[in-house]
Amino acid sequence: MNGADHLCDGLLAQGVDICFANPGTSEMHFVAALDRRPAMRCILGLSEGVVTGAADGYGRMAERPAATLLHTGPGLANGLANLHNARRARTPIVNIVGDHAAYHLPFDALLTSDIESFAKPVSHWLHRITGPGDVTPSVEAAVQAASSLPGIATLILPADAAWGEPSSQGAAPHKRLPCKAAPAEGLVKQVAAAIRAAGAGRVGLLLGGAATRGSALAVAGRLAESHGVKLLGEVFVNRAERGHGRPQLARIPYPVDAALAALQDIDVLVLVAAAPPVAFFAYPNKPSRLVRPDCSTLTLAEPGQEIAAALLALEDELGRGSGQGVSKAHAEPAPAPPSGVLTEDAIAVLLAARLPDQAIVCDEALTSARRFFALTAEVAPHDYLMNTGGAIGIGIPLATGAAVACPNRKVIALQADGSGLYTVQGLWTQARENLDVVTIILANNAYAILQGEMHAVGVHQFGRNAARMLTLDAPRLDWVSLASGFGVEAARATTCERFLDLLDRALRQRGPFLIEAVI
Repeated sequence: MNGADHLCDGLLAQGVDICFANPGTSEMHFVAALDRRPAMRCILGLSEGVVTGAADGYGRMAERPAATLLHTGPGLANGLANLHNARRARTPIVNIVGDHAAYHLPFDALLTSDIESFAKPVSHWLHRITGPGDVTPSVEAAVQAASSLPGIATLILPADAAWGEPSSQGAAPHKRLPCKAAPAEGLVKQVAAAIRAAGAGRVGLLLGGAATRGSALAVAGRLAESHGVKLLGEVFVNRAERGHGRPQLARIPYPVDAALAALQDIDVLVLVAAAPPVAFFAYPNKPSRLVRPDCSTLTLAEPGQEIAAALLALEDELGRGSGQGVSKAHAEPAPAPPSGVLTEDAIAVLLAARLPDQAIVCDEALTSARRFFALTAEVAPHDYLMNTGGAIGIGIPLATGAAVACPNRKVIALQADGSGLYTVQGLWTQARENLDVVTIILANNAYAILQGEMHAVGVHQFGRNAARMLTLDAPRLDWVSLASGFGVEAARATTCERFLDLLDRALRQRGPFLIEAVI
């Protein structure tokens, strides 16, 4: 067996049985090895951004890594934007990047590049395989790193390491990362003391990562109910379990002024697998930190620690109450069904009313349908995924990967038209794999988020140059034709009635369906 065979076997032995791929010449021995192992499901993406974004969606929902296969430095570079998003989400991914044979690198062939420098900013763990004998220990270390950090473990695979035969000696095992740790008892006592001193309504519990789902979210809900802490979610959540019967998070608003107002009364902010809240961008005469300067910020648990155990320890220290931990404070009453001309608000209302039980919502609507989050606090239980890194073009791939991870759940992609164009090729992968994804394109034919940012810096009148950079008309995009060309059934809606008919049709059937919602 060659190095590529050992790489495949190492992945499968550790439960990695999905490979999102866009391979090239230097990876052909790896492709051949994958072909000899039907237990590995290989899913082709027509661009590397689809590959890395799909691996992100898969990892968030499966809570274990998929592998990616990218072709040398330029292939990695094409996938960097969604690896950036995945890094921010702390998604487990084994990111495999092929390279020239080691002895060929000094000749500076056309695809030669500094892969390590490309990969380092988006990787939590990075290693170049030194030869065939280094493959097995390297893949074991990569999977362990991706799973335990959690995060992106990048393996660089030289072609000669793939085609070569390992010696009987082999390479030494890599140093294993430490196991997940619970927070120190003294830290838990410090956080509990700060909560008691601040009093009810003055403490925010900012949840990220694994704290927004499962047993950790349940404990956080009990803390909110019993001790008056406010449950907060990051501006862009990586994955939150939401809906009836679950504790609800109040997401920190994206606009700086609204975020400052939302956090104004917080004297103590406790971080649970979350980063301190800061403004998405800098603006003249506005702060970067979103909490008051005198707000005390404490970290209860970092990503990769035992989040549920940390929250349970805090609950034990504060004293357990009798509540169930279900908060309805942020639910918005269901409005009457809209009719007539379709608007972004109408889409939010109609979709919230029809959201299936256990749906997975991948939201890259950006400026559109912002009311949807509040409207879905008390609907059927569902998972909610967002763009965590700000690099647009993740929505379609994210939904693709989520559907691979959860084939028996309906995936709803709320997608802005401008950002959807970055990785529209993901529709082809949905069609090829017959993934159960309903993509709703909020078609305003503009980069509306950038128009808003222009207003935020004081520019309210756009001339020809600005207008042509911030609009997508002349010619107008035809999403029905685009989707059909990739093999996805699609239709257009301009009224609420037509949108609802199409939505009901898409929810009844299985397989990919796209609705171009003209707003």
